[in-house]
Amino acid sequence: MNMDFVSMNLVTLMYLVASVCFIQALKGLSHPTTSIRGNVFGMTGMTIAVLTTAALIVKLSGSSMGMGWVLAGLVVGGGAGTLMAQRVEMTKMPELVAFMHSMIGLAAVFIGVAAVAEPWAFGITPAPQELITKVQTTSGVVITELMQRFPIPAGNRLELFLGAAIGAITFSGSVIAFGKLSGKYKFRLFQGTPVSFAGQHMLNLVLGLVMIGLGLMFVMTESWTAFFAMLALSFVMGVLIIIPIGGADMPVVVSMLNSYSGWAAAGIGFSLNNSMLIIAGSLVGSSGAILSYIMCKAMNRSFFSVILGGFGAEAVTAVAGAQEQRPVKSGSADDAAYILSNAETVVIVPGYGLAVARAQHAVNELAEKLMHKGINVKYAIHPVAGRMPGHMNVLLAEAEVPYDQVFEMEDINGEFGQADVAIVLGANDVVNPAALEKGSSIYGMPILEAYKAKTVIVNKRSMASGYAGLDNELFYMDKTMMVFGDAKKVVEDMVKAIE
Repeated sequence: MNMDFVSMNLVTLMYLVASVCFIQALKGLSHPTTSIRGNVFGMTGMTIAVLTTAALIVKLSGSSMGMGWVLAGLVVGGGAGTLMAQRVEMTKMPELVAFMHSMIGLAAVFIGVAAVAEPWAFGITPAPQELITKVQTTSGVVITELMQRFPIPAGNRLELFLGAAIGAITFSGSVIAFGKLSGKYKFRLFQGTPVSFAGQHMLNLVLGLVMIGLGLMFVMTESWTAFFAMLALSFVMGVLIIIPIGGADMPVVVSMLNSYSGWAAAGIGFSLNNSMLIIAGSLVGSSGAILSYIMCKAMNRSFFSVILGGFGAEAVTAVAGAQEQRPVKSGSADDAAYILSNAETVVIVPGYGLAVARAQHAVNELAEKLMHKGINVKYAIHPVAGRMPGHMNVLLAEAEVPYDQVFEMEDINGEFGQADVAIVLGANDVVNPAALEKGSSIYGMPILEAYKAKTVIVNKRSMASGYAGLDNELFYMDKTMMVFGDAKKVVEDMVKAIE
């Protein structure tokens, strides 16, 4: 297979074009109205990067023999990804994202191990020289081939240490996050409640320092023992920094692991001298870090606590003790439909319960019917509503809710005071006024100010608390009417009741 037309200048140009596409993808994904264009740019950039890399592999190897393995990997990986994307439910999207992060981390580990074992195969060192030694034995002359291995440069060792370590932390941490998000496994570490024990932070600190020490030992001595011991501790660290995090903080975990996966890819990119990996990994790592910071602000969490792990443990104390049984005002779907029909402005607050019930299409139908009656309808989205950043935006987009009706928290909060009705569907902590009370475990967390609306309708299956384990004062207000039941059925009944 003649690959003379694949010059390094052309490879660099194609990588540059792919990088521009990735930057445009991030820009497009920053707003729902341009998200489709952003996805197109992302897919185009990845296609260019993959094809260019495949051509480069063939050129460097001098034959197309290795291309079969590359194509096999693309077919298997691409087929598995396509199948999962087609089958995944919207409520399971966070688990899919966590799974993808784990695969990126594991890929970084495998590449790191391969580069340490055979650095010449990645162009890190020259190919080994063969020293042929003749050994005379009683049975004749035996030819023994000895391989002279060139040492890996110290800079590359540092990059391999960082890339492989971050990749291992990303993999094991994402596996735990997957289990917590799924919520269907009995294994204790996969349950949504935080797992904490005495001396946990000190243990994390000691293991972290030992891990760094082993990594530096590998950098200085190229000791395989130190490298693999460092990898083992990295896998353990990934578990330890995620298990003390509760289900309420999973949106932050998802964005944090997204950032980790990017830095792992960038670290390996430096080792392999692959500019595409460096650029793509840096984009993912930096954007994930920025998103994590935004999520932390939205949940009143410390950014450094997120990085170090264990930031969800505070919420555990709030769960202790039985919840006080208090009377609430409840009504039917018909009652809610009557209130909505007589309103002039309605703000809909979707939560994870809406996703679980798959009620997004019914909600869109309700909104359309209200707007047909001349009622102004808007959607209010909290940054951490759902199980991952943007979960509610994706959910509403799937139901073809117009983008101009969907507003972020900082844009909609000022309108709750003038709204006739705020209808809360499957949301809890993100509308809990306890965030305004000193001493509360969610004190300082920005919330959607649904309590300011003239009338509040809340749909929930029961009076169970949210992930923070706190009673929600909004549910007990005189202006609030609780409508219990499955969100999809309740909203469909509202649609039927509106004339």
